[in-house]
Amino acid sequence: MKPPTDVERIQTDELNRRDFLKRLGYASALTLAAGGLGLALYAKGPAPVEGRKALTGLGDFTSPAVAAGPGKMAIVRGANRALMVEQGVKALGGMEAFIQKGDRVLIKVNAAFATPASLGATTHPETLAAVAGLCFKAGAAQVLVTDNPINNPDSCFEITGLAGASRAAGARIIAPRPNLFVPLSLPGGKLIQNWPVMAGALTGVTRVMVVSPVKDHQRAGASMTLKNLYGFLGGRRNIFHQDINGIITELSQLLKPTLCVLDGTVSMMTNGPTGGSLSDLKDTGTMVISTDPVAADAVGLELLGRSLTEVPYIEMAAKAGAGTADYHRLNPVLINART
Repeated sequence: MKPPTDVERIQTDELNRRDFLKRLGYASALTLAAGGLGLALYAKGPAPVEGRKALTGLGDFTSPAVAAGPGKMAIVRGANRALMVEQGVKALGGMEAFIQKGDRVLIKVNAAFATPASLGATTHPETLAAVAGLCFKAGAAQVLVTDNPINNPDSCFEITGLAGASRAAGARIIAPRPNLFVPLSLPGGKLIQNWPVMAGALTGVTRVMVVSPVKDHQRAGASMTLKNLYGFLGGRRNIFHQDINGIITELSQLLKPTLCVLDGTVSMMTNGPTGGSLSDLKDTGTMVISTDPVAADAVGLELLGRSLTEVPYIEMAAKAGAGTADYHRLNPVLINART
């Protein structure tokens, strides 16, 4: 009998920037408002153009405090999302270890479907509010929330509760608009070549956080942190379903987040990614806070009862340098956050 995993125990007890900028040089004429941060909530029209500003696109948003060292991780057991996020972040040094005063933070959520949070298909609003609140407490000048949903964006943000959570926390939503998408190419990539990516949402942003649910996915096997990056893609992205593991691996190389929050308080075990029934869900009582998106997803796989061989893109992303599939190497802090 194999020894129990850390999760089981707690439940029971670079993209090269220079090359990248060269490849984006042709996009300098595609300008956004300074910083791209003047967008009103649910801005319907294009952002105003104030001078010429070349887009820097996606890149490395790792916090200087943790960039040089190994990845960090906290695995928190409980049921109160806000408390789990708070204690998990505190165990890693507090949000001040990731956010500096004046930072502009973009939180990438999963808002793909116009379904209520209770169905588990999207980022839970309580988790978003907790992360955004900690960012502001650490001194963030602005917190932005974005995704490129499959359904109508305005409906998705409202019905999921993510719009209300953003307003309550003082964050602002950047809904996908045509002027935010720029054709990008991943150096050495086979799929992301001259493909529209929502790079405009990152203009002026200094830190990126990815906040995701844990759920089943019919094509990918699982949808968690790495799959969440799919929401940066524009165009007819469904064509990438033919090589879902390949596109997720390339996305893992396109952006390096500051911090990942993987919400497995309740996980969607079947019929993902949309679900639609409470019977698809299971109380798994775990929140993962990590600087390593690959390691975070490896923990999520255990919550789903799946192995690395069943979800190939996790090891593929690890081999591509996006993180480690062996989350034990991060020596995760284990916390019980039950009240």
